[in-house]
Amino acid sequence: MKKSLTLLLLLATLSATGAEVKIKIAHRYLNFPVSHQTDRRAMRISMDGQEQCRFVVRLTAGEPDYWVFQDVSEYRGKTLALSFDGPEEALSKVYQADTFPGEDTLYDEAYRPQYHFTTRRGWINDPNGLVYDRTRGEYHLFYQHNPFEREWENMHWGHAVSTDLLHWQELPDALHPDTIGTIFSGSAWMDYDNAAGFNIPQRKDKRGRIISPERVAMIAYYTADHPRYQRQCMAYSLDGGRTFTKYDGNPVIDSHERWQSHDTRDPKIFKYADGQYVLVLNERDGHTIYNSSDLKTWTPMSHLTGFWECPELFQTPQGPWVLWGASGTYMLGDFDGTTFTPTTPKQMNLNGSAYAAQCFNQLPTGNSQQSTAKPQQPASVKMAWGRISFPDMPFNGCMLLPQTQEVRQTDQGPRLYSYPIAATEQLFTKVVDRSDISQQEANDLLRPFNGNDVLRIRATIHLTYATDASLRYRGQRLFDYDLNGNRLQGEFYYPPTPKGQQSTAKGQQPTAVSPLEITLDLYIDRAIVEGYVDGGAFSYSFQRDVKSPSTEGYIFTGNQLQLRRLEVFTAKSIWKE
Repeated sequence: MKKSLTLLLLLATLSATGAEVKIKIAHRYLNFPVSHQTDRRAMRISMDGQEQCRFVVRLTAGEPDYWVFQDVSEYRGKTLALSFDGPEEALSKVYQADTFPGEDTLYDEAYRPQYHFTTRRGWINDPNGLVYDRTRGEYHLFYQHNPFEREWENMHWGHAVSTDLLHWQELPDALHPDTIGTIFSGSAWMDYDNAAGFNIPQRKDKRGRIISPERVAMIAYYTADHPRYQRQCMAYSLDGGRTFTKYDGNPVIDSHERWQSHDTRDPKIFKYADGQYVLVLNERDGHTIYNSSDLKTWTPMSHLTGFWECPELFQTPQGPWVLWGASGTYMLGDFDGTTFTPTTPKQMNLNGSAYAAQCFNQLPTGNSQQSTAKPQQPASVKMAWGRISFPDMPFNGCMLLPQTQEVRQTDQGPRLYSYPIAATEQLFTKVVDRSDISQQEANDLLRPFNGNDVLRIRATIHLTYATDASLRYRGQRLFDYDLNGNRLQGEFYYPPTPKGQQSTAKGQQPTAVSPLEITLDLYIDRAIVEGYVDGGAFSYSFQRDVKSPSTEGYIFTGNQLQLRRLEVFTAKSIWKE
């Protein structure tokens, strides 16, 4: 891309430690050329002698692999100083403009997913701060973000908003590293009760008319990661998460000495009852439950071992509470506000690429985590990080589809089911719907979709003579079930039989009740494969080989499979109107 838009007026000086430039900001973005052949070097951005942010970047003076950017709109008209511990020649390639290189092809890149969230540039991992703000009608997705390259480093909180959990608008990063540490995972809460005292009350004129409405604080809890320790901090926003003020009393929890461990991270906040807030924190060998009445002072109440990273604790609409860690193992149990008591052994909810799932706080119809009362509790909705890479792209990682969480009673005991939220149906248009067909007939119906890598396939498969079944594409098994070994995608699986009549969400197939019959709801989105089996009893995701030399189309394999039903859907892009 030509830099004729408006290059920086750079006053460059080379110091003993590297280069420095001063920039008067007149445009939206600072653009940085990045090459993975170049080592990371430190960059510091200051204004009037005060450091604004620091990060490491693979800045290159040569041909970049791609460009990254930083939104500097808030500094328009002001002068920033960029100090770089590297060659002046590389720093001189940085320029400002109202666009960034590649913006003209954004969301049309070869391997860009079309109905899963990915960031415009850089690396993403854990979802953070999932919350609904009723004052603006917005869902917030914060996430671990390295905006300066497609590999892990420089942890910020990226930020996107949505009105339907499907179509996302990416905003500038919300939280940046500071002297306490880089910004690791956490959660967010809308403080409608003003428990922390950050809210700005509404203003009225002499006639009692509202001049300005109350500004409710969104409070973010996050781990500040330092080489010597991890501590828990908070920040608050009064403008819908667009900007945050870090609490001057940080850290609010410093437990590394008590645990004699560096591993104290990933706070998850929710309200249990009036005046009683709960924060679940992973500490050394498990999850610790804290209580607070003011959202600032936290007291440890109990600890449960056996979980690692990214804790989640929530009550389902069916009553049981769920506790899990980042890997997807969970327990059902009871919770009294201070102690979680398991009622089931550990079970698995996530399989494959999914990691660090978190549920949304304060959903619009009320929140099952806000009260011990249970009338008309809404479904719990989670999102998880998909550990999926996109070859040759300037971005890495994705968010999997938002999923409803539901406890169902089965012959194997209560189980947590996960399946895409009902609103997902609006993204898909059914183009094939056939019942009671042979394996060959199914493959003939799938032949026209060879080459389509943005698709949804739903099927009920009957293994009349077969002991295994799979669906392949480009030589790769997108679905693989072995009846003899009870293996599904390589994991042990025996279909649970629901007790009584189970409600089925719109667009979801009934749950199979026999190992000879299995239902599959498969989502293909470029490099992402995401599958839901038997109504959500088993879910999985993995990375598709988008560079496979195979020309094989979508085909079912097995010994004389019968398909009770086959449906194929084309998909709309969430990035385009």
